[in-house]
Amino acid sequence: MLLVTKLIIFLPLISGIFNGVFCKKLSNNQASFTAIIPIILSAVCASYVFVVAGINKETIHIIITKWINIELISVSWAIYVDQLTAIMFILVTFVSAIVHLYSLGYMKDDKNLPKFLSYLSLFTFFMLALVSADNFLQLFFGWEGVGLCSYLLIGYYYQKDSANNAAVKAFIVNRIGDFAFIIGIVITLIYASTVEFSGVFGQSQDLANTAITILGYEFKVLDIICLMLFIGCTGKSAQIGMHVWLPDAMEGPTPVSALIHAATMVTAGVFLIARCSFMFEYSPNVLAIITVVGAITCLFAATIAIAQTDIKKIIAYSTCSQLGYMFFACGVSAYQAGIFHLVTHGFFKALLFLSAGSVIHSTCEQEIFKIGGIWQKMPITYANFWVGSLAIIGIFPLAGFYSKDLILESAYIASGVGVFAFVLGILAALLTAIYSLKIIMVTFHGKTTLPEDIFSHVHESPKIMNTPLLVLVAGALFSGMLGYYILSIDSPLGYFSGSIFNLHTAPHDHHVSLFIQLLPLMVGVTGSIIGIYCYRGNTYQKISNNFNLIYCVLKNKYFFDELYDKIFIKFTKVLSCLAGYFDIKVIDRFGPNGFAHLTRGISWCICRFQTGYIVNYVLYIIFTLVLCITIFVFKYLPVAWSA
Repeated sequence: MLLVTKLIIFLPLISGIFNGVFCKKLSNNQASFTAIIPIILSAVCASYVFVVAGINKETIHIIITKWINIELISVSWAIYVDQLTAIMFILVTFVSAIVHLYSLGYMKDDKNLPKFLSYLSLFTFFMLALVSADNFLQLFFGWEGVGLCSYLLIGYYYQKDSANNAAVKAFIVNRIGDFAFIIGIVITLIYASTVEFSGVFGQSQDLANTAITILGYEFKVLDIICLMLFIGCTGKSAQIGMHVWLPDAMEGPTPVSALIHAATMVTAGVFLIARCSFMFEYSPNVLAIITVVGAITCLFAATIAIAQTDIKKIIAYSTCSQLGYMFFACGVSAYQAGIFHLVTHGFFKALLFLSAGSVIHSTCEQEIFKIGGIWQKMPITYANFWVGSLAIIGIFPLAGFYSKDLILESAYIASGVGVFAFVLGILAALLTAIYSLKIIMVTFHGKTTLPEDIFSHVHESPKIMNTPLLVLVAGALFSGMLGYYILSIDSPLGYFSGSIFNLHTAPHDHHVSLFIQLLPLMVGVTGSIIGIYCYRGNTYQKISNNFNLIYCVLKNKYFFDELYDKIFIKFTKVLSCLAGYFDIKVIDRFGPNGFAHLTRGISWCICRFQTGYIVNYVLYIIFTLVLCITIFVFKYLPVAWSA
């Protein structure tokens, strides 16, 4: 068991290092073999560990080596697997394996395929290291690792300025959140004297009762820690305000988009909150903030997705919206529902992204209004889109019906800010159905504007791309039923009992009226009908023309990028110019350059005297003697004469 658990994590690492070191020497076929076999073996091992640690609830804790040992603080490099980690292992390894296989067809003509596969494998390793950590420092190692790999993958097409800018943007925005994460870890270390989860979680109540004064105001230490961790999560999981990097990340290859948006990186924030439920449960103020931010993000991103025309950006904003669901689920203490939706979303969102990749691969186009009329040419991709779209809409009995509805029910029961989240979640569910049907109706049934030579050659993707998607189709169809009926994920005493903590559990949890239970489904069906009606003809054009101002705001993503450019970027540029001017005109002038000029001047003067001629040196000596005698005569002789 110990060996199997280690293989899950270290097989992708070995594969990534091997392909990275020998990327110039390996052929595409060789690199494919060394990348695919390890990740498939890792997925098989994850399945076995899921049965042992997840279903049988046998916690696995392996201390690999001592990492840091300073006075009373000791941190180990360890692997900790409980029910939460086990289900994340399944999601990460399976989706990653499918993305690896899909990439072999999608990028078969890419000369740098070994390097690309190396990045994918390393990305998978860092995510696995993150979810299997037993302390905050190791988790932060994986946290930064996925950030680094996302930078490399988003900017994979480095010849394009847009890809480079998108990669830098993602890296910088994530660093802002990570800085808050570091502050949270430092405060935890100061007040808890440990960064191991077990030690910190055991002191949660004490930290909740410990006060700290900042600028004359008193705060609870646990509130500050949880708030800093949450800010870190908003950057990684693209919540409102720090979401701006997510749509730009579409500059990377489509398999990258599927991996980032479905199973890794953006889900890390939700995982962290669920892992730290033992802390957040004693910080109700921060939970309320999480609920509000998640709910606003949920609706905010859905409204933007409605107005987008790039197929990948629509799905990207859809991811942002679904992450909002997961966050406000955690905010109302329904961590189980949040992780449940994280898993089901991972399957149907990866299916949507990779299906979109098939469309792009075949048509060489991402604008949905330019494609159109390809459903007969790509029937498998068309069917996959329907499965993924119906799952995200929440149509019975697909996966989203169980997980998303469970989140909305939990929010309704929570009352207070939970009702606020419920209302926004229902509105977002309506918009989700509309933009999901928008993709299908416009892309597959709309009127094409593709050149005739390109449209005539549109065809279904090869088997290496389509066959792996069957796993995602199965996940979109059955993962909801499996989690709800067999694993009892919805119950605090079900699958996650022991790995997720709920301070208040009521026996009547999910006993809500039938109307509330069916409302998300009814809204989803209504939104689907509206989507078909609007985008089957030209109705959407009439609506956009009548609400031109609103459409402009949504199309331009509420002008967040422009606003940030005015407030932060231009201010930073002005500050940088002033700093540069001060550096050159003051520091360099009177510092290094000043000393250099002074030394050069002194040297020049000395060189004037050091001529090498004895007659000059004799003259200097005589002149010095005369000067000394003159001084002596005028200074001391009058004194001696008067005496």
